[in-house]
Amino acid sequence: MGFATLAVIALAGLLGPLLALPRRWHLPVVLGELAAGVVLGPSAVGFLHASDPTFGFLADIGFALVMFVAGAHVPMRDPNLRAGLRTGTLRALAVGAVAVGPALAVADGFGTGHAALYAVLMASSSAALVLPVVDALGLGGPQVLGLLPQVAVADALCIVALPLVIDPDHAARAALGALAVLGCAGALFLVLRRLERGGYQRRLHRLSQERQFALELRISLVILFALAALAVRTHVSIMLAGFSFGLVVAAVGEPRRLAKQLFALTEGFLGPLFFIWLGASLDLRELGRHPSFVLLGVCLGAGAVAVHALMRVSGQPVGLGVLAAAQLGVPVAAAALGTQLHLLAPGEPSALMLGALLTIAAAIAAGSVTAARS
Repeated sequence: MGFATLAVIALAGLLGPLLALPRRWHLPVVLGELAAGVVLGPSAVGFLHASDPTFGFLADIGFALVMFVAGAHVPMRDPNLRAGLRTGTLRALAVGAVAVGPALAVADGFGTGHAALYAVLMASSSAALVLPVVDALGLGGPQVLGLLPQVAVADALCIVALPLVIDPDHAARAALGALAVLGCAGALFLVLRRLERGGYQRRLHRLSQERQFALELRISLVILFALAALAVRTHVSIMLAGFSFGLVVAAVGEPRRLAKQLFALTEGFLGPLFFIWLGASLDLRELGRHPSFVLLGVCLGAGAVAVHALMRVSGQPVGLGVLAAAQLGVPVAAAALGTQLHLLAPGEPSALMLGALLTIAAAIAAGSVTAARS
């Protein structure tokens, strides 16, 4: 992998902003980046190869940063989030319970044996997708206050559950690894909160700003990579490391300068590179050779939308329920892990991504309709 390939990847990453440019479409930037990876990968052109070790390592760094930014965007200090925490948590747990039935039916119908994985996928939500849509559409009110913690709780729980269900034979090992990562994140929160209350964070911020040292960014990257190393060593997805550290930073309070630096690093290069790598790792020709997996993707997407919409019985509007069904981080991680560990059948990772794209389309439509009605 050389600079010419990096130039092509950077150019391909521009497709994301181009597709997301029309505001009325409400399309997430990652859709264009995934599409660019699919076109440049084995599905079409064959220029990019996800098996390249340098490409894969850079993509892992991007994945860790993407999940860190997603966790940092969860409004942990927002009193509105805490106000609806009980209702949102109960709805997230109810969605998970309801998803078991459809997941069993889909796994049995397609003979994959991945019922637990499908249940986690159907129950998952993506805070990184839902929160920007809520802000862009100007949605508010008591029902939205219950939606935000529901999405945050579902996102966090499904991220923890994914490594346990995707490789059941090593679930105990993954559980211990997840506890190790979460325990380190909890200890990190206590340390950072103590430093913040003692005024050390403000001193560091002033010094970094005055001397142009970028100390906050450097220290954050050290912690993130250390947690990612622990996750890899304990056989847990780096997704958990990035997301848990993001939640810690959100709970303590992220300096604006650090937020801008991480945004530039992640959204400008490493994030798009990861999604392009993911698209390049999906061979959509496998769907043509296994057409039943097209139906699998449709069933997964429809199942996720249906189980979230069923929260209408709890008083949640159908539009907000469908909006909560938007998923990306967990299916992306499932496809990436399944591909790396050879745990999924040929064409199954593409089916997972197809299901995720269907939930995004449904969520955007439901959010737009809800905004128009309100």
